[in-house]
Amino acid sequence: MSSSRIPVLASENGLATYMAAIKKFPLLEVGEEYMLAKRFAEHADGDAAHKLVTSHLRLVAKIAMGYRFYGLPVSDLISEGNVGLMRAVKKFEPDRGFRLATYAMWWIKAAINEYVLNSWSLVKVGTVAAQKKLFFNLRKLKAKLGLYEEGDIPYEAAETIAKRLDVTTKDVIDMNRRLSRSDASLNQMVVEDGDVERQDLLVDNTPDQETVLGERENRVLGTKLLKDALSGLTPRERRIIEERRLAESPRTLEEIGAEYGISRERVRQIENRAFTKLQKAVVQAARTLEATTARALPKPAFAGA
Repeated sequence: MSSSRIPVLASENGLATYMAAIKKFPLLEVGEEYMLAKRFAEHADGDAAHKLVTSHLRLVAKIAMGYRFYGLPVSDLISEGNVGLMRAVKKFEPDRGFRLATYAMWWIKAAINEYVLNSWSLVKVGTVAAQKKLFFNLRKLKAKLGLYEEGDIPYEAAETIAKRLDVTTKDVIDMNRRLSRSDASLNQMVVEDGDVERQDLLVDNTPDQETVLGERENRVLGTKLLKDALSGLTPRERRIIEERRLAESPRTLEEIGAEYGISRERVRQIENRAFTKLQKAVVQAARTLEATTARALPKPAFAGA
């Protein structure tokens, strides 16, 4: 598949121009995408392939932006993601019933992951699964713990993350320091004596069609998983979780204790136990769903096709 007519991001300074250029390519309706994919699969139609690729360049850019904190050129991340997208278009089977974006995400992320891992000496030295998992999940877990400041991570938080990812606390601290050092590059000025930083050019706040659809599907799915998990609690556990964790104005431990004729501490124990059960149920259901989806989609080899 030729990429000669696909916009190329040559450097970081051209990011804004590139983003403006790819927004000019129209998104595809379901039926149009299906017919183009069939034309390419059955007749190797180059024009059809071009429309499939260019209509998903915004998806690549969005995914690539999620890797920008690894200190690597965004232009390279996008370029690698575009390679993954073209591989996905080549292997896409429209009759399987999935949208191209759903399938292409596997290829885009695989291509970018490979580039990131090959570019970081720390991960190249230790390419064990645990190190890769730590590398790609540290920021997400820090955010869940409310840790947004630069600098060393608190030891207690490092211990918590280490247990979640099955690595040592030292691994977490070392990885955090290495990733934190790369953040500084995002605050560099695009030009000398200018007032525009690199990070100012990295965010596109306009939601695209795939983003809106994905967020809506995630909300519906999340609501279902939570509802199913709540059904596994006892009536009292469910009531306490709803009153303490899900209500717009949560009730106090004292109020709930008075209602049930139990102590404040007992309510807290029931809440914690119920919340742990709820978490496990939701995570297990999500993993089952993810595994089912993964089996339904033909996954690419990590090293590319």
